[in-house]
Amino acid sequence: MKKLVVAVFTVMFLLACNNDGSKGKRILSSSSGNINSLSVVIDNDLWEGSIGDKIRSILGAPVYGLPQEEPLFNMRQMPTVVFTDFARKNRTILKIEKGKPADIRFLKDAFATPQKLILVSGNTNNEINELLAQNAEKIVTIFKDAEIKEKQRRINKSLNTKNNIEETLGLTINFSTAYRIAKEDNSFFWLRKDIKTGTMNIMLYEMPLDAISKGDNAINDIIKMRDSIGEVHIPGPLEGSYMITEEAYTPFLNETIIDNKPALETRSTWEVKNAFMAGPFINYIVEDKTNNRLVVIEGFAFAPSIAKRDYIFELEAIIRSLQIK
Repeated sequence: MKKLVVAVFTVMFLLACNNDGSKGKRILSSSSGNINSLSVVIDNDLWEGSIGDKIRSILGAPVYGLPQEEPLFNMRQMPTVVFTDFARKNRTILKIEKGKPADIRFLKDAFATPQKLILVSGNTNNEINELLAQNAEKIVTIFKDAEIKEKQRRINKSLNTKNNIEETLGLTINFSTAYRIAKEDNSFFWLRKDIKTGTMNIMLYEMPLDAISKGDNAINDIIKMRDSIGEVHIPGPLEGSYMITEEAYTPFLNETIIDNKPALETRSTWEVKNAFMAGPFINYIVEDKTNNRLVVIEGFAFAPSIAKRDYIFELEAIIRSLQIK
């Protein structure tokens, strides 16, 4: 009798939930997948032809600033017939449908959550290729932003909160307990994380608001600034050695937004003066007019003889968590 009463109340509760507006809501399972791993749903003949070439040129393009060529995303192709069940749970999916009107759709949480699915259709190869080309930048941005958010979610599970960064610089960034404060000197911070073959590093400091010129001279000022910081704060293994910007690699400079503020993004490679050490870096200079300063935050990695894309990506995810008080 008691079990019957419980069952009745359970049914009544479920019905009440439906009556208050929850009826019809989908329950989605969690998405999955390695960071920067993209599912491409496209039939084999299309993947091996011009459409596949176009996709690879966009989403497999090399990441700028790395010593070795590495793609933006690792792509896993699957034909439409096998795009079922667990295959639909990947966090980022590009799906190609031929034989339908030309269209591109940007879908959120279609089969799992969080998930970004971009659906591109067309009656011909040319129609599909044109849509891919026209939307290339948007496609890359949507997938990259999704991966940045996922990386930040994983980092936030174990945050390093025992530091003086907020008190000293009036800002916060979210980095894991795997990082330690390697150096704290007035308003300069150097964070380090040991990895199997080297280290991952973050520098935080501030500069005067007019320290970087506008226009074409900006990149020269950025190089001079980071080289002077390297000489003072980032010593090499030999006496008189320190980190500088590698002259042989042309820096990439881009305008972006960090914490809703204008920022300059620089990607290139660093080296150690008078020593055989080098690696990639990503530098952001954020315009903080409220506090009459520039906030400089840079990530650099030292990992000889192995791929470095995911290291720089982690550093970028940390940097993009910046919030200025």
